[in-house]
Amino acid sequence: MNDTALLLVGHGSRKREGNTEILHFAAQWHERHPGWRIETCFIEHAEILLDEGLERAAHGARRVLAIPFILNAAGHVKMELPAALERARTRHPGVSFACTRHLGMGREIFAVLRSRLDRLLLQLDMPDPQTTGVILLGRGSSDAGANGELAKMARWIFEDGDHELVDLAFTSVTWPRLETVVQRHARLGMTQICIVPVYLFTGVLMARIERQVERLQSQYPQLAFALGGHFGFDPGIFALLDVRVADFAAGTADAPGLLECDGCKYRLAAEAEHLHDHSHTQAAHSPPPHGHHHGHPQQSAAPAL
Repeated sequence: MNDTALLLVGHGSRKREGNTEILHFAAQWHERHPGWRIETCFIEHAEILLDEGLERAAHGARRVLAIPFILNAAGHVKMELPAALERARTRHPGVSFACTRHLGMGREIFAVLRSRLDRLLLQLDMPDPQTTGVILLGRGSSDAGANGELAKMARWIFEDGDHELVDLAFTSVTWPRLETVVQRHARLGMTQICIVPVYLFTGVLMARIERQVERLQSQYPQLAFALGGHFGFDPGIFALLDVRVADFAAGTADAPGLLECDGCKYRLAAEAEHLHDHSHTQAAHSPPPHGHHHGHPQQSAAPAL
């Protein structure tokens, strides 16, 4: 795989710090694998969007492996990324374009959530789990399947511990919202609440969550709140990406070279209604972190994966 470029595809945030964190993450991932060629792009709200990211990754490569750096598969992963891959294949018929599955809600992410919950419990001096509610807080999606993945994580947390009440809430798009779930926990007799954001990096919504919890603390002074942070540079995220690349290299991925909607005739039929152009969200050029080109955290030789 010394002729392969890896393209880390982030969602993109209106908050510049969120995109910068992803670029820093890519740079750290490259430090772990200095022989790999790693490129970065975003779906929206950034300078380097999907088409340009695929274009840059294709330059000098025989294979491009796109890695959706996204927790849940909704419209961006199911519609926009496959469409961008098709356009790239048309532009570069001599380059093979493949895509891993998104990060998903599997055992690796569950381990990250479990460790973060354990740290929050320590902040509360390890209170009685029977009176300590747990709320997994996700972004929310119009895709019921993506929301259901968070519900799966809530169930796994419940079955893995002794908490009487494990719930999920969403910051936008869908319900229930955090305020409603906290109210329910208070009525059911919880005295402490651990709120675990299920977010990869910072952004506008993470700042909103902090303000929400401040208001809830004043509204419910009888409750002790412990709020976690976004996943950021958690070792489990690096390890999960390593697994995605290793599976691709070994040819053991569930569907090598394809997202679940890449090449699907039903996706093609739905494009007219659901496919969006994000060029209007393209950010103005800004100086990259650590001296790297924005969207190019490392410009290394061809990878030796």
